[in-house]
Amino acid sequence: MSETLNGNSNTPMVRALGFWSLWAIGVGAVVGDGVFLYTGYALGEAGPSATAAFVFAGFVQMAIMVSMCELSVGMPSAAGPTVWVTHYVGRFWGLLSGLAFTVGYMILGGSVSVALGRIIAYWTPNMDLEFATILWAAIFFTLFLIMNIVGVEFMGKGQLILCIVLVGIMTAFGIGGMIKGMDMANFQPYMPYGFDGLSAAIPIATYAFMGASCICFAGEECKRPKDMARALVWSSLTFIGVYTLAMVAMIGHVFYGELAGLEASPFTIAAQIIFGPAGGAIVNLAAAIAAATCLLTGALYTPSRLFYSMSLKGYMPKFFGYLHPKTKTPVYGLLVCWVVGMAGIGIASSVGAMTFYVFLSNQAVIAWIISWALSVYAGVRYRMDLGRDAIKEKIGWTQPLFPLIPIVAIGGCIYCIYLSFYDIYQVLGLAVWVAIYSVYYWRIQIKVKKGLIDDDISFIRQG
Repeated sequence: MSETLNGNSNTPMVRALGFWSLWAIGVGAVVGDGVFLYTGYALGEAGPSATAAFVFAGFVQMAIMVSMCELSVGMPSAAGPTVWVTHYVGRFWGLLSGLAFTVGYMILGGSVSVALGRIIAYWTPNMDLEFATILWAAIFFTLFLIMNIVGVEFMGKGQLILCIVLVGIMTAFGIGGMIKGMDMANFQPYMPYGFDGLSAAIPIATYAFMGASCICFAGEECKRPKDMARALVWSSLTFIGVYTLAMVAMIGHVFYGELAGLEASPFTIAAQIIFGPAGGAIVNLAAAIAAATCLLTGALYTPSRLFYSMSLKGYMPKFFGYLHPKTKTPVYGLLVCWVVGMAGIGIASSVGAMTFYVFLSNQAVIAWIISWALSVYAGVRYRMDLGRDAIKEKIGWTQPLFPLIPIVAIGGCIYCIYLSFYDIYQVLGLAVWVAIYSVYYWRIQIKVKKGLIDDDISFIRQG
């Protein structure tokens, strides 16, 4: 991905992303810690029926993505849902939708670092597992901070190559596992913990599949906005197919009880059993690269750029708008993201790495579902205001099966967020960051009334 960022708010970002680059962003955002590590937790909750949880979550995610397609094409912006929701619902909800997405990514700074630390710990078996997890998490998160500050740019072609490699490994794993033959007895009983176990696995699967919506934030960098709609659909179909295949092959060779938990990636364990140590090492390397990519582009890059853009019109403190004079990177935004992530890693060292990982991952699910639900509602308003024919003429792409798909999307959001509040700590976590947002919005309202900042929040530059 390529961009132009400097102190001139009128400087447009570079439109360098075609369909395949956008597809790679969507699929690559999903190929991360959720699939490679969190799947083990899902197997512990649901047994073989975790496959059904992932398929369900995948199609709910796809319904959400399709529901946002028309807005992505008709109102393209790097602010994503902030602009859409503000226009159709109001500024309070618009800012909430954009910042909830960003909060989700900042939460991932700590949780994905911990996941990456656990994956890397696979290669340091002589170290204490908890200590190695925290150590590697801190080292790599700091390394990625430095890489961002010195001006690392992610080109669309590079992301595409990485995505093809990762998807290729998982496809080969799934097909190879099928060819080697499977023990179907491993799927019995299919629901050992009943419907409650299956339900518990759905938020986990939702977390694993929730990255594709990053495509919606590429409005200023895509060559053709219509490609965002195509990429949202095809990236969803890709990860549903690839990871369902891989999960079936994995369970078909290894009893799910041996894969349950978060001690290591279940795919790594299965690959080692099916293909030997070399196979395990290759899949574990893929897991490490995937988690690292999520950290580099999500937890650090995305929030820092959004905060930079918001600061230009006073919606964030001015220091977020500072760019390094040589590298032209938003240093202070990156440092804030790093501090939040490192604080999370520090907390993980006290409460337990994987306990912390599970808690923050679920908080990210809650934050992103709120953003998604608001975006889907805005999409419904967009269709009702303009009508199918006008949208087709204006943007050349219309949402199929309207209003069925948005109904499925909203229903899925409500069900997933209900399942996400499985203990009081999740409710308290939500209350904390909603309270922080409410204070933030109250201060914004005061500034708007005093004329200190522009009432127009279309603060992301249009190229």
